[in-house]
Amino acid sequence: MRNLRLDICYDGTRYRGWQRLPGKDDTIQGKIETALSRILGEPIEISGSGRTDAGVHARGQVASFHCESTMPAAEILEQLRRYLPEDIGIYSCRDVSPRFHARLNAREKTYRYRIWSSEQPCVFVRRFVTVLPEELDIHAMERAAAHFVGQHDFSAFCGNAKMKKSTVRYIRSLEIARVGEEIQITVTGNGFLHNMVRIIVGTLIEVGRGERSGDSIPALFGGKRAEAGFLAPAQGLCLMEVYY
Repeated sequence: MRNLRLDICYDGTRYRGWQRLPGKDDTIQGKIETALSRILGEPIEISGSGRTDAGVHARGQVASFHCESTMPAAEILEQLRRYLPEDIGIYSCRDVSPRFHARLNAREKTYRYRIWSSEQPCVFVRRFVTVLPEELDIHAMERAAAHFVGQHDFSAFCGNAKMKKSTVRYIRSLEIARVGEEIQITVTGNGFLHNMVRIIVGTLIEVGRGERSGDSIPALFGGKRAEAGFLAPAQGLCLMEVYY
């Protein structure tokens, strides 16, 4: 049996997220599996590197799947591009080692959150940014961001109240930059809990507004969800890259 890797991008605006949902036809995984099953003439299940939430985008999602078909990878790619909707794109399709698994082999991921911090119109990027036309103290946000780097218990930054597995994660970098009218928050780590990046962003926004002190961040680790910041809107978040 063959094992293939897909490198994927998508505009998540009109989807319920990555994960296939019973009886629903508006998930990224569901759309790709339906197309592959039709192309290859056999039931196909794909494994993504992670589950992006409803409305979240991806520039560098990765998935893998097994199949019996001998159709060349280049032809599978061509057919996928033909059958998938225009807001789901496939960069590449290639045969990989039988041992490769898009989720289990992922070492790190990078996410970027984009805040439109301006009263100027953002017509052409509006689906990919969160609009906050207010003054945020970026320097205070940068100082607060430094506290997230390292290994911590991110239970307060998890949107799943019934999480039974470990909530300890390692953040290698968390950078904040002003790019034109935007504030971009880029975070790289070995794994992310449900809603984790969006709650981190919401907490940093509260720091930028002066609603909480950046020095209060360490006290949140190992705490409860209600202690951390608000859940930032989905449309500003994008999965940029997965590292293997």
